[in-house]
Amino acid sequence: MQDIHAETAKLADACDCHMHIYDPRFPMAPDAHAPARKATVADYLALRKRLGLGRVVVVQSTAYRTDNACTLDAMKQMGDSARGVAIVGPEAPDAELERLTAAGMRGLRYVMLPGRPMEWETMPVMAQRIAQFGWNINLQLPGEQIADRAPMLEKLACDVVIDHIGRFTAPFDNNSPGVRALYRLLDTGRCWVKLSAPYHGSKSGPPHYEDNGAIARELVQRWPQRLLFATNWPHPSVKGEAPDDLALMRLLWEWVPDAQTRRRILVDNPARLYFGA
Repeated sequence: MQDIHAETAKLADACDCHMHIYDPRFPMAPDAHAPARKATVADYLALRKRLGLGRVVVVQSTAYRTDNACTLDAMKQMGDSARGVAIVGPEAPDAELERLTAAGMRGLRYVMLPGRPMEWETMPVMAQRIAQFGWNINLQLPGEQIADRAPMLEKLACDVVIDHIGRFTAPFDNNSPGVRALYRLLDTGRCWVKLSAPYHGSKSGPPHYEDNGAIARELVQRWPQRLLFATNWPHPSVKGEAPDDLALMRLLWEWVPDAQTRRRILVDNPARLYFGA
């Protein structure tokens, strides 16, 4: 097996496109729970060094709701190597979007899972508003819902980034309605998918997560220009022992054996989407 750290470190500005910071200096929502694992900027930078990554996209945790202070602080600590994805309510004025853009935010997060405060009805209007700032919609949802939501997603005024290989629940394959809908979205040229968190919805499980891996390989074969890599550190919804991040990153080498395509996914695509390259 190749030395993943060494191979990644050769790629200037390889990017982790989805992770979270939980800092005890910033109060969470009353009903939220911090992950069992420490997740400060210092903790993450140790991991980033271990993986050989140079850039990061800090994604606002729903534990902080629309208070983006923790994420903004983390981005500031990591400087120009960091960009962010915010949670912003429809009541926020454009001046707030301008402020967040200046601080490095490049996406608006929607987590359409039970207990999350986002509403589908706000998405088209918010997409129109954030498009003028060059943001995208960062969407996490049960993959089976993509089929029903695809007509709306196709009409959004900005690009949409789908988390965690679509977050389907096994069993699924290329003929599943949600998977087919995801592929159609990718064909529009305005959809991206994160190769991350293969444990979500997997029945085959570690170390290879063959069910999610089959979808990942199909994505790599057909849409390498629309894919991103992410760790999903510190894996906040994983109960018990956390996955080995290096082992998860090693899956990228299994799914993407071609070095040029890996560079596209790790460097070129995130540079274009988040860093204005």
